[in-house]
Amino acid sequence: MATGKIRAGIVGGAGYTGGETLRILLHHPNVAIAFVQSRSHAGQPVTTVHPDLTGDTDLIFSGDVQSADVVFLCLGHGESGKFLNEIKLPGNPKIIDLSQDFRLGEKLNGEPFVYGLPEINRETIRNASHVANPGCFATAIQLGLLPLALAGKLGAVHTTGITGSTGAGQKLQDTTHFSWRTGNISAYKTLDHQHLAEIKRTLGQAQQGFDHAIHFIPWRGNFTRGIFVTSVTDCDLSSDQLKELFQKTFHHHPFTIFSSAPIDLKMVVNTNKCLIQIEKKGNTLAIHSAIDNLLKGASGQAVQNMNLMFSLQEDAGLIWKPLAY
Repeated sequence: MATGKIRAGIVGGAGYTGGETLRILLHHPNVAIAFVQSRSHAGQPVTTVHPDLTGDTDLIFSGDVQSADVVFLCLGHGESGKFLNEIKLPGNPKIIDLSQDFRLGEKLNGEPFVYGLPEINRETIRNASHVANPGCFATAIQLGLLPLALAGKLGAVHTTGITGSTGAGQKLQDTTHFSWRTGNISAYKTLDHQHLAEIKRTLGQAQQGFDHAIHFIPWRGNFTRGIFVTSVTDCDLSSDQLKELFQKTFHHHPFTIFSSAPIDLKMVVNTNKCLIQIEKKGNTLAIHSAIDNLLKGASGQAVQNMNLMFSLQEDAGLIWKPLAY
């Protein structure tokens, strides 16, 4: 490993978020891979699971954890907490958890996990040892609503959002295999999605006393990557005031970008960007936001948080080309 680089370990390296985290870190100028752990693939080359990395790495999956400066937990929901209770990570590394296990302020050995949404918690993340990475839908929805919440102007919200099949994880399910998903769209977890709790917690942090309803209907899309969300709320600010508010809110954040022109999903796929556009008629405001669910919605944001935790440039290793065609 290169001298002076951050030694990063990945737990659960065979899944979608583990693979995406590895792809980013292999090309990160300030990182060397300490280990990629997978109990089910221990001893096998990483390229047996991630064949697109052929020629990029000769890493072998390990069955256990090793010493590292930072460990990314790319495990399923409910698995990270269990893992940390069973395994003592050598060397007391910083931890970035990509599951939902610690997103509501849960503690590890008495120390709470900081919620890793840089657009509201950047300075707290810089000083954190443990970070809980936000959910993908939660990231897209929250970033669209944050400007209003920070201005104390957010009321009840009706949100719909569509996500690609990778949002369901790598394990095959009835609703993820190709013959069911292609040419098909369906709603799921209507008004009861697991990300609602973290969304309400963040909005309550941004807008004191926020207790309005968030009505969320997620859809499964017939594509692989990306999330496109539209949130509708009442707002008495003019279009010019809203444009100024959104631009001011995200001016110092490298990946969240307000667009005056219509946005499309392809503009963010394969990037760590969140693009936001607004449309207003009367007092009804529609806020469109789009992200790549595996990057800004998962692994890209996790590396963004790592950059902050180690005092690196926030966008280090995260400048990617969007898929224009």
